[in-house]
Amino acid sequence: MRSMATSNAAGNETNSRVISVSALPRRDSVLIVGCIALATVLAWLYLIHLDRQMSPAMAQDQMMAAMGMASNTPWTAADFVLTFAMWAVMMVGMMAPSATPMILLFGASEASAGKRMQFLGTGAFALGYLGVWTAFSALAALAQWGLHQAAMLSPAMSVLSPRLGAVVLVIAGAYQLSPWKNRCLTHCRSPLSFLMTHWRPGKRGAFSIGAHHGSYCLGCCWALMAILFVVGVMNLLWVAVLTIFVLLEKIGPKGAFVARLGGVALIVFGIVRII
Repeated sequence: MRSMATSNAAGNETNSRVISVSALPRRDSVLIVGCIALATVLAWLYLIHLDRQMSPAMAQDQMMAAMGMASNTPWTAADFVLTFAMWAVMMVGMMAPSATPMILLFGASEASAGKRMQFLGTGAFALGYLGVWTAFSALAALAQWGLHQAAMLSPAMSVLSPRLGAVVLVIAGAYQLSPWKNRCLTHCRSPLSFLMTHWRPGKRGAFSIGAHHGSYCLGCCWALMAILFVVGVMNLLWVAVLTIFVLLEKIGPKGAFVARLGGVALIVFGIVRII
C-alpha cells in the first residue's frame, strides 16, 4: 500500500511538473541544446580525425592481406581502451541528437517545479542515459576484440564471412519487426508518458530515470548498432546513415513505419547476401 501511495504521489507530482518543453526558459533551452550540439560536433570531429589516422594503417593491412601475409596482431590492453573510447564517442555522436527532446522535456519538468539549479538534475538525467550507452560501448569493444582475435574481422573492421554478415543483417531486421522493438520505440517516442510513469525525485532519481530511459533506447537500437560490424565499424558514411535513421525512428512523424520498413530492407539485404 505504501509503495502504491508513493507511486501515485510521484505520478501526481509529475503531472503537475511536466507540461511541455515550452515551460523551459528560452535561455535554459538554448543552453541544453547548445551543450548537446557541442558534444555531438566534438564526437564527430574526433571520429573524422580517427578515421584519417586509421586509413593508412587499414590500407597497409589490406595490401598485406592481398599478398597472403597475416596482419592481425594480438590486442593489448591499450588497444581495448582505445577501441572502447572509439565506441563511446561514436555512441555520443549517434544517440545524443535523438535524445534531445527527452532531455529538454526533463529540464522543463525541473523548471516548472521552480527548482533552483535544475541543470544539476538535467545533467544527472543525461549522465544516466549516457551511462547505459557507455556500458554498451564496453560490450561492443569486447565483441570487436573477440572477432579480431578469431581473425574474423577485415582491416576495415567488418566481418570477413559474408554468411555471418548476412545473419547479422537478418537478425537485426527481424528485431526491427519484433514486439520488443515496438515496446522500446514506443517509450522512446513518448517522453512525456515515460516521465509520468517513471518519475523519481532528487538527483539520484534523475540519474535513475535517465538510465531507465537509456535502457529502452538501447533496447530500441542495439541491433542497428550491430550492423556496423557488417559494413565496417569506422565506416562514417554508414554511421551517419544509422544516426539519421535512429533520429527518424524516434522523433519522425512516421517513426514506427520507418522502423518496420528498415527491418524489411535489412532482411532482404541479408537474404541477398546469402544467395
